[in-house]
Amino acid sequence: MDEVARTRSIYESNSDAFVEKYRRESIAERFGEPFFDALDGRRILDVGCGPGSDAETFADRGDDVTGLDVTPSFLESARTNVPDARFALGDMRHLPFADDSFDGVWACASLLHVPREDMPATLAEFARVLDDGGTLYCSLKRGDESGFDGDGRFFERHTADAVRELLVDAGFDPTHVETADAEEVASQDGWVQVVARVA
Repeated sequence: MDEVARTRSIYESNSDAFVEKYRRESIAERFGEPFFDALDGRRILDVGCGPGSDAETFADRGDDVTGLDVTPSFLESARTNVPDARFALGDMRHLPFADDSFDGVWACASLLHVPREDMPATLAEFARVLDDGGTLYCSLKRGDESGFDGDGRFFERHTADAVRELLVDAGFDPTHVETADAEEVASQDGWVQVVARVA
């Protein structure tokens, strides 16, 4: 079982607790302004949408929202909570969408479950489904180590410089790179948040 599959099984087997946790706050509402400012269009793919907190923010803005997640129970909750959005089951490493389908890709605290060796191909998938000049937002745990947490979920950490390099290699122009210490975001971890455009 690879890291993503193992992480999915942890989310699925404890879905009620994770749904309750992730429905508490929309990160898009709290930190989405740089993404919204850069966005040119309304078609948004929410990658790793979980139970739909951010998708709900996008739908409330009038965006054309599609959510993707690898965990079926999260999608069940998302469909209930955000009836105006579409949702699909799938792995972000192999997006089930046509080229140029979206104006924005939002990958909030989801790309961090992808192993380092799969990052270039995953970012290339994001670039593929984005229209010319499309906008990507991603947030990742900051650091340079990887491993499983106490729940058994896999996390890959990245430095800001490493994220920049990965994005450039995948054909993106990072326009906004921000780091946040754990205290700033009421978290146990520091974060890297990036907005980038298809170059």
